[in-house]
Formats: sequence, C-alpha cells, structure tokens
Amino acid sequence: MENREVARILRETAQLLEIDGAIIGRYRSYEKVAELLFSIHERIEDVAKDPKKLKELPGIGDNMAAHICEILETGDYALRAKLLKKYPLTLLDLLNLQSMGPKKVALLYKKFKVCTVEGLEQMARDGKLRDLEGFGEKSEENILKATAVAKRASGRFKLDVAENEANKLIAYIGQKSDIVDFITAAGSLRRGKETIGDVDLVVTLKPKRSKQADIDEVAEHILKYPGIDQTLAHGENKVSIVLGNGLQVDVRLLEKDCLGAALLYFTGSKEHNVVLRGRARDMGWTLNEYALTTLKSGRFVAGKTEHDIYAKLQLDYIEPELRENTGEIEAAENHTLPALLKLEDIRGDLQMHTTASDGRNSIEEMGEAARELGYEYIALTDHSKAVTVANGMDDKRTLQQLAKIRDAQTRVPGIRLFAGIEVDVLKNGQMDLADETLGQLDVVVASIHSFMQMDRNEMTERILAAIENPYVQIIAHPTGRLLLRREAFEYEMEKILDAAKKHGVAMECNAYPDRLDLKDIHLRMCKERGVKVVISTDAHSSTHFKMMKYGVITARRGWLEKKDVINTLGTAEFLAALRPRPGAVSAPTAPPTKAAKKKSA
Repeated sequence: MENREVARILRETAQLLEIDGAIIGRYRSYEKVAELLFSIHERIEDVAKDPKKLKELPGIGDNMAAHICEILETGDYALRAKLLKKYPLTLLDLLNLQSMGPKKVALLYKKFKVCTVEGLEQMARDGKLRDLEGFGEKSEENILKATAVAKRASGRFKLDVAENEANKLIAYIGQKSDIVDFITAAGSLRRGKETIGDVDLVVTLKPKRSKQADIDEVAEHILKYPGIDQTLAHGENKVSIVLGNGLQVDVRLLEKDCLGAALLYFTGSKEHNVVLRGRARDMGWTLNEYALTTLKSGRFVAGKTEHDIYAKLQLDYIEPELRENTGEIEAAENHTLPALLKLEDIRGDLQMHTTASDGRNSIEEMGEAARELGYEYIALTDHSKAVTVANGMDDKRTLQQLAKIRDAQTRVPGIRLFAGIEVDVLKNGQMDLADETLGQLDVVVASIHSFMQMDRNEMTERILAAIENPYVQIIAHPTGRLLLRREAFEYEMEKILDAAKKHGVAMECNAYPDRLDLKDIHLRMCKERGVKVVISTDAHSSTHFKMMKYGVITARRGWLEKKDVINTLGTAEFLAALRPRPGAVSAPTAPPTKAAKKKSA
C-alpha cells in the first residue's frame, strides 16, 4: 500500500472518532501519524518490515504500530470498520465544508440522518437549520456557499496531486524505452493551473518504431498500469483511462516529427489555440495537432518544435503558463513578453513552522534542510497565540523562540536564520502580539485564520489596519482560500494592494498547493502596481520545501519576473527591500561554513 492510502485510513478513523465524541488526544494521535506518512520519503510498507524501525518514527508506539500493520495486512482497520457501521462514510464530506465541525455533523446525523452534501444543502434551502442550536439563518447562508464550492470542486484535483499521478504514469510508460522516445504532460497541468480536471500526456515514438504495431504495443502496456480503475477509450493513437482516485488521463501516441504541433495543440488553452489558428489562416496556413501546413497544397511548414511554429507565426515563444489569451499573443508580437521567474531564482523561504507551534521539525533541522537546497536565508515564523489549535505562542514564548533561533544560528552555518512570526490579525485588525515583541523580530508575517465570514467592507478595513501597523512586513496567504475546500474571503483587492504599495508591505504567494494564494490574477495586479511579492512554502515539515515550485509556477502564470519577487535578492538586499520597522534590531549574521573559513585563511 502507498503511504497516502494508509494515511487516508488513519485520517478517516480520526474524523469518525471526532464525530463520535472521542477525546481530543485519542483522535489527534491518528491525525498526527497520517500527517507524518504524507511527509516521509520511505514507503511505510517497507519501514513496517522492521518493527523497531517503525516505532522509531515520531508518534508511533506499540499500539499505533499494530494499527499500521493491521492496515497493511488487511487493507483496513477494525476500529474504522466498526465506526462505519455506526456512521456512513459520506459524513466525512460534510466535515470538509467550511463552518461544519464534528459536533454539528453529529447533531444533524442524529436528528435528521443527514449524511450527504446534497442532503445538507436541501435542508439549508428549506430553512430547516436556522432553529437548531448552534445554527441560524447566517449558518444556512454559509452552508449554501460551502456546498456550492463542493459542487464546483467535484471532479477536480490539486496541481500537486495531478502532477504526482502524471509522473508515476510517465515513469511506467517509460519502461518501454525501446519504443518510446519522449513523454511529457500537456494540457492544464503543463500550463500550471491551480486545479486540474484531467491530465493529457503526449508520447512520441522513436523514428523507426512508429508503426501501428508499435503504437499498439505501447497502448497495451498502458492498459496494464496497476493504477487504472476504468478504461474509457482505446483508439488508433489514443488511450483514455480513469485512475483509482477518479482522475482521467488521456494519452496521445504520436510520431516524433509532430511533437511541437501536438504539444502546442494539447497544451492549450482553447482560447489561445483559437487565436493562433486564426493567425495561421490569415497567413495562408492551417494549424492542427500534426503540423503547420499551407492551406492549398498541405505542404509542411513547421511542427517539430513549438518554437518553430511561433517563429513562423511571427511571434516570440510563449511559455506554457502564459497561454490563456490574456494579452500574451500581443506581447509576443511586440517583443514585450516578460522574462518569467525561475525556481533557481529563489534564494530564501519566508514562512515556515517548527515544533514550537505545529511544525514537525526543529529550528536546526529546518535550517539544515534549507541550506541543502542552496538557500541563503529563511524566516522561521511559528504561529501566535490566537491559533490555539496550532499551539500558537504568546509574547513570552515568542521571545523565547527568538533566543532559540539566535542560539541555533551558531550551529547552522552558511545560511541566515531570521527570527520571525506568523502573527494573527485579530477581528479588529490589531496584532495578536504586542508591538514591543514584534519590534524584536527580524521578519513579521501577518495573516488571518479566524472570522472569515466578515462582510466585504469589514474585511477590507481589517486587512488595511494590519498593513498600516508599522511592524507588519508581509501579508501571508492574503485571501484565506483553500483550494477545492474553502472560497477566498471577500474584500476590495485594489484597496489592499494600493495600501501595500504605499506602506512597502509585501504580499505573499503561498506556494503550498492547497492555497496558491495570492492566485495568478492577483499577482499580475501586484506587478502592475509595483507591489512587492514574496513566495513562501508555509512549510510545516522540511519535506515541504519542495512545494516552492508550485508558488513559482503560480507566479509565472501571474507574469512575474525575478525583479518582482524580493526573495530572489541576496540577504542584504532582501533585508533592505523589507519594510523598515521602528526600533527593530538586526539579526546576527550566520557563521561562515568550513569552506568559507578555509578560503579566508
């Protein structure tokens, strides 16, 4: 079994226990181990072969080890099966709705046997919830909004999930290396869209292996992929399948000479392609998935590479992330396309969590992992006290954490460790910690985790108050959305960005694939206004640093260049680009590496 499957069973057990009214310590133990399984590189199936090694993992004692072994052996867990006799599994869909906690879910099931999103939506529409304890008319409105989000999310997948499934299938198809020449993702996955409906793969065969018999051999190989739940189509050069998680994958098997045309066509977007085809027609050509050819004779003009096709259409090459027909074709014609940000441009990460709040790694472990990635600096930004569920820190603990970071700096050479905080913006726009505390930190990141249902004007004023606080330097995950789960809260983005520009406050593009917040449209607004942007992972484990690429992809979709993102700057330049704060004390420099000491000597 894959780690995610074991984690899913443990998480479902935790959720069912919570609905059943179990004490927090009992269900949280399952949640923590589920989170652990998502973060480790080793397959739990391999780890469990050595009971001693299994119990060395954090949070796994004798009982939890036995539970995991039971899941690996039987594919289920007895306690989960017992709870499912009492509660239908669809109740867990209700828990994913904003404002629906376990007590409300349990009450609705006990009183009305409501166990589906559709059933809950109907009760809200019928006005049957407003008189229940803990509910009200406002609750009904929020539930209808949440069920609408759930409907729109149905059949869509987060970017990282789609990419992971695509990569596994690409590796499997690549086993036919004697026939297959090249494999890549196309479609919305290649364009880096925040959620994916289905995955398109383009496969080209080696020049001497492109007969129908070769195509059929590769197709038959694909149809034996262990992750397939359903086969939708098997045509002359196309295979369509549905994976076990419901993700549809369409694989096109093509000759190498039409790779460029096929990539262009299947990458899209539809709107981008329509304009390109019109442009080709105006020039006396026709463009399809096989080639750019002349209208009258069908003579081949281009098609081996996308660059060739764009050049023939008298356009600069347009990166896949920009192909949405939002001005990129005009920019390509006028040679004004942006030189898009690259992952290697990032020199530091500005939001992450340690064991001081709800992270899984120590200060030193986060620093060492970031240094291994080649980062020059990181900001350690644990939660403030308002986020009680994350063990948020009060003023005293925040200053203690600052001292620990300063101490850790001496043991983690070669990277600058900034003492930071993710301080909560309270309902009235005030900070969750005292100004005196914030003034002693190196980096102050402010964010909202509560009262997300405030109306547009109130939320706008709340965020404006945070930006006007002289100690706030970065606004984290500014719209509060969780992809496929929670809509962004409402406020006047133009006012917020204008204020950020005025006060020198940076807006975060949160790279964690559940958020990708700010989204591409808002990042483009930042660029147009000259608002500073940082890209951070919001890492709760050192393994989460790899999520940075999703933030970079989102920034590219927002037309951002290296110059638009301040954590592409070196340490000194980055500090200078941050909003200066009254009375702030500079962080000590990192001790040099051994290599640097040797060079100096």
